Amino acid sequence: MSLNATPSADRIHIAFFGRRNAGKSSVVNAVTGQNLAIVSDVLGTTTDPVLKAMELLPLGPVVIIDTPGIDDEGALGTLRVKRSYQMLNKTDVAILVVDSTTGMTEDDHALLEKIKQKGIPYLVIYNKTDLKPYEPTEQNALAVSARDGFHIQELKEQIASLAKIQESDKRIVSHLLQPDDMVVLVVPIDTSAPKGRLILPQQQTIRDILDHHGLCIVTQPEELPQTLNALKQKPRMVITDSQAFARVSKDTPADIPLTSFSILFANYKGNLRLAVEGVNAIGRLQDGDRILISEGCTHHRQCGDIGTVKLPNLLKKNTGLQHLHFEWTSGTEFAENLKQYALIIHCGGCMLNEREMQYRLKCAQDEGVPITNYGTAIAYMNGILSRSLAPFPDIQALLENA
Repeated sequence: MSLNATPSADRIHIAFFGRRNAGKSSVVNAVTGQNLAIVSDVLGTTTDPVLKAMELLPLGPVVIIDTPGIDDEGALGTLRVKRSYQMLNKTDVAILVVDSTTGMTEDDHALLEKIKQKGIPYLVIYNKTDLKPYEPTEQNALAVSARDGFHIQELKEQIASLAKIQESDKRIVSHLLQPDDMVVLVVPIDTSAPKGRLILPQQQTIRDILDHHGLCIVTQPEELPQTLNALKQKPRMVITDSQAFARVSKDTPADIPLTSFSILFANYKGNLRLAVEGVNAIGRLQDGDRILISEGCTHHRQCGDIGTVKLPNLLKKNTGLQHLHFEWTSGTEFAENLKQYALIIHCGGCMLNEREMQYRLKCAQDEGVPITNYGTAIAYMNGILSRSLAPFPDIQALLENA
């Protein structure tokens, strides 16, 4: 991921749904002007969701999602339908492709109802009008032909119009800064750090600071004291990787605001308040409780991994409980039965778009399960949560009123 590329999590996610052979993949290819999806007359050609980050004019950076047919059959077909419905959780604009020669079916109506329930902006596209002309009368509907390009440009314009509803001017950290403010970023380079690059939250934070004319210095935890001593001006804040919170807090003077990448991203994704409300559940844990640790990305687990090693060890040490049971999910997977857990600890969600992150938060809320995130939990267990929330006084007030 280059520093000037828009991360997938920050792109509008446009998903195409429909029955097998309704022409979803053909419409995807017509809209993008590329052969992104395999096209065939054989039912069920698309067997798994296909996600592609690209530039789509007149909209800009997007993620296009082509999904399996919602009428697939058999044991495998049922799983494919489930995967299609799961894609709704990350969809910003939904395109329901209907075969104009047959019209809307029960499967189409069921999916459309689910789209409406989730409040996703949508269009119903009647494809194959080259075989059977069709004039839709309902709102949010358009007749097209992927084969001869009929109304494809109009479809792109309508998608762009719906996508504008989703645009946001939220920032990671620059809204807390003035031009020329100095920020020190503490980035551990240990066995769990990827070779030859910075992880996405660090990249994005650096880019956000630079985009808004701030100054940033990147250092490792062991070099932080000499870095601060070398500066001619006091930094506006220090931002650290959460796993180095304890050491960085000790080495950062009390008059310099301190927070973490994870806490910044919790605020950026709109879930910091819930994370702070949920973190107190750590103090109520009992031996035998089940804890879900969930990450939005998939990566090779290494010795000292924060999610599978450091967090569980820190929780046992902090609570004095040695018989806590931990389970993990990663990537697009998220546990369905949340009631079994006493607590959910989620990563910062840098690889998840805001809609999917909000879906996961709502699932936890609906089941009454406390949910927090890595940075908030680690700050809490190190006794520095209030300090780490200094850049967010409205959230910090939650602790004072608790």
